[in-house]
Amino acid sequence: MSSLRRLRAWVFNHELDPNKIRDQLSASAVPVSSADCRTCSDPCDDGHGEYPARFKVDTETQMLGTVSPYRRQVLISTGTTDWDLEITWTSGSLASHISKAYRRTTNALSTAVSNLPHISGVFGGSESSWISILNASHKTISEDPNLETVLIFPDFMVVTDVPSTREGGKLLWETALDPQIPRVLGSPETKLQTWVLPYSCVITFCSHRRRDGRCGISAPKLEHAFMHALQQRGWTVDTHLEHIIDPPLENFSGLIADKEKHVLQSLKDLRNEKKALILYNSHMGGHQYSGNCIIYTPNGASVWYGRVTPHEVDAVVENTIEGGLILPALLRGGQNISKPGCSTLHEW
Repeated sequence: MSSLRRLRAWVFNHELDPNKIRDQLSASAVPVSSADCRTCSDPCDDGHGEYPARFKVDTETQMLGTVSPYRRQVLISTGTTDWDLEITWTSGSLASHISKAYRRTTNALSTAVSNLPHISGVFGGSESSWISILNASHKTISEDPNLETVLIFPDFMVVTDVPSTREGGKLLWETALDPQIPRVLGSPETKLQTWVLPYSCVITFCSHRRRDGRCGISAPKLEHAFMHALQQRGWTVDTHLEHIIDPPLENFSGLIADKEKHVLQSLKDLRNEKKALILYNSHMGGHQYSGNCIIYTPNGASVWYGRVTPHEVDAVVENTIEGGLILPALLRGGQNISKPGCSTLHEW
């Protein structure tokens, strides 16, 4: 073996050392778990769904750091689980119109300064002005089926009645997506309607098989495994966004400060609901690490996991979704998962 190959092998082994990764995350105030990612025997005797023999992924490269920072991530209602190769190139789509509105904007955010050690892939919302645009499997809950329903993270909001037009993309940008907006609160000056997402967590899987066939294989198996694991623990699980009965934030009467307090308290109350929303989403990068999974929480954390199989789902549910702890071996990165002074991701 050449000296260069030996160096590369040492770097890979060094980077993939789980104890080293766990120590790095802890030093950056990321709440981590020491539990095993896999709770069943190998080979499995618990009946977990297996990926087919042809399902091969990258098991050598370091995953931590493979998520680029973003300010907001939007999930657009499409009611399907596969999409054109590049969703922002689909003519007339809301994804395309949002992308164009974003490109016309020159807003920038100042990078947050932290005394904690920096880890690639672990970032806060103020570290980027990039807007991540995804299509998702939920159907619109707008009264007019031609108007879209958009989920916005880390704000943990749902916005309805968004037209798939140039004006619709511009309107959504100006009222909810512009990085200069500190939190989505709904604007009474528009016809859009905005609510806090009524879930304790949102879980999404990449199912974009036109980008990579492995995602089309892994997503339904992970959906089944997560539904089973959550329901066994007493959770209610939706696979489509349900209609929201409460009045939208646009109807809130009072000062902006009062609305902010109302939204914050509503988000805090969600942790006790044990209600999850599971969706499929379009390509989010890193398909070589399929199955790819993102877990969103009401307090603004977004946890990106890779190489997830049904064998790891019980551990993810127990440690991350319920316990608020990161499983380092599965982590690709995440937004707002550094929590100084907190013992779990769920703390405020």
